[in-house]
Amino acid sequence: MERLIRAGKVKPKNAAEVKTSRLGIGFEKLDRDVFNPENAYDKLAALGVKWVRIQSGWARTEKEKGVYDFSWIDSIVNNLLDRGLIPWINTVYGNGLYDEEAAKFFGAVGCPPVKDETMKKAWADYMTALAAHMKGRVSYYEIWNEPDGKWCWKHGPSGKEYGQFVIDTAIALRKGDSGAKIIGGSLAIAKPLDFAYDAFSVGMGQYIDALSYHEYTVDETAVFRRVTALRGLCNQFNAQIEIIQGESGSQSRSDGMGALCGGAWTPYKQAKQLLRHLMADLMAEVKFTSYFSCVDMIEALHGTVGDLASYLDYGYFGVLGADFDAEGHSVGSYTPKPSYYALQALASIFAGDFHKADLPIIRWQEGSERLFGMDCNDASIIEAGFQRENGSAAYVYWNSTPLLTTDFESTVTFYTASLAGQVRLVDLLDGTVYELPESILENRSDGKLTIHNIPIKDYPLVLTFGDFMETETVN
Repeated sequence: MERLIRAGKVKPKNAAEVKTSRLGIGFEKLDRDVFNPENAYDKLAALGVKWVRIQSGWARTEKEKGVYDFSWIDSIVNNLLDRGLIPWINTVYGNGLYDEEAAKFFGAVGCPPVKDETMKKAWADYMTALAAHMKGRVSYYEIWNEPDGKWCWKHGPSGKEYGQFVIDTAIALRKGDSGAKIIGGSLAIAKPLDFAYDAFSVGMGQYIDALSYHEYTVDETAVFRRVTALRGLCNQFNAQIEIIQGESGSQSRSDGMGALCGGAWTPYKQAKQLLRHLMADLMAEVKFTSYFSCVDMIEALHGTVGDLASYLDYGYFGVLGADFDAEGHSVGSYTPKPSYYALQALASIFAGDFHKADLPIIRWQEGSERLFGMDCNDASIIEAGFQRENGSAAYVYWNSTPLLTTDFESTVTFYTASLAGQVRLVDLLDGTVYELPESILENRSDGKLTIHNIPIKDYPLVLTFGDFMETETVN
């Protein structure tokens, strides 16, 4: 970047300043009380994302049959709303009051109330009460979490059983709030579409407004294939169903537990994975996308009640780092990682209304003095354009090289025409904004430009034309 002119930084936006956004973050596991939300609210709002996924916690809410104490989740929802965020609720897990099996597991994880009519009615009553209580504050409800995985559907996943569970739960939720938006899926396993198809085959498609999926991967190109397939499946049953990416993320160190554990992760690689994946989601035009997660915390999916060691399985997915006490709670002041600042820059640039667009810009290969050779022309380059109603535009590009084994940098050249306004380059990793010197930006007259030999890296960089974003001067 040293040949470019540092002009400032992307101006961070607080959530209250953002009217609309397709970016969100996970605030899960408060049903198991594993971190202190009070230490995270303000830092979460300062990210500038909008959607916040929380979990309902049946076992934490109904500790006496038929008596619901929503005070804990009221505090969370109200704190998020007060800061301009949009909470959406993932409805989970079981309840030991009605299920001996659920009573054995920490947080009753993975124990759906489907075994008998008493359980089913208790769940339905709770769903109706939840939706009625949250009416006017929460609109979107996602039904269960990763039901296609045995860790979250412990007696063995069944698409047809889950599909009927969604139907029954949707009816109960809409009994409490007729305007409730229902999300089905929360699909974890990126394999053939059998589970989702089976869920649709019993009629689920007529009861849901959106289908959600999870995508933990080092190869963000899988997003394009997954979304295309899921959208195609939805179209067979209900073309109005939208697609939501409900969980994605990576660790910031190699000794974490949970998805993608054991990889050669570092805070820097985590930030790159975040940018690559969330940008792919925006390119795939999902309704919104949620990064997992806000704070480092225990995974808490396999714990046994009374066996503390069984759920001290620390995950390091957070954009905020935490320490842990002897009980496994995330403690401390919650410190931003590089991924925090990367998400903050991404959220600011892509705040408000924009649309994916075919832009008059094309990548070309020419000689590059920086390389003593030619510009990068790898088949693994990913690129796409976006535009606002005011005519400003953004062009995002990166080389999707192996994330855990390489650090990549090269150059590329672009030819453009009819893209008005000042041209700048943004490094999303830290939000730095660069102007392009005359040695790089060649005006070919009449709105035609050549942008010579600018950097390309293994995470998204953004060329902007006009006032696509707000910037600030940094001393």
